Amino acid sequence: MSQASAFDQLVAAASAQSQPQVLLFVFAGARLPVDEATARPDGAELGAGAEWRPVMCVEKRLDELSTFDALVEESRDVGPPWQVVFAAGLAGEEGRLPSPKVITDALGTMVERVGHGAVDAFLALSDTGQRLRFV
Repeated sequence: MSQASAFDQLVAAASAQSQPQVLLFVFAGARLPVDEATARPDGAELGAGAEWRPVMCVEKRLDELSTFDALVEESRDVGPPWQVVFAAGLAGEEGRLPSPKVITDALGTMVERVGHGAVDAFLALSDTGQRLRFV
């Protein structure tokens, strides 16, 4: 039996919660600070001096998610290139999914945090589904 992927574990954990959940995703590309970009014109490895630039975000109900590969394919169909997707869960209340306003506010906060590099609270995955950790 193979080990469940980090994405599958996230979906399973959200499914096991007592309140309905949506998963929030912020897709980001790496960008080098100006001084780094001029010093290293060939670019940087992920996390090596790079900053994250959010390029799109989306919320998904659990019944809208099938596989990580399907999420990647959908993102590639509708949005710009990205290198990392940051994910988090958002719980509803009283047996209902979070309201659109709560979701929009949470996504806005998440986008802001990713843009500032405050990503420690999120699951970070490469475009191949590999779990990433930043120090």
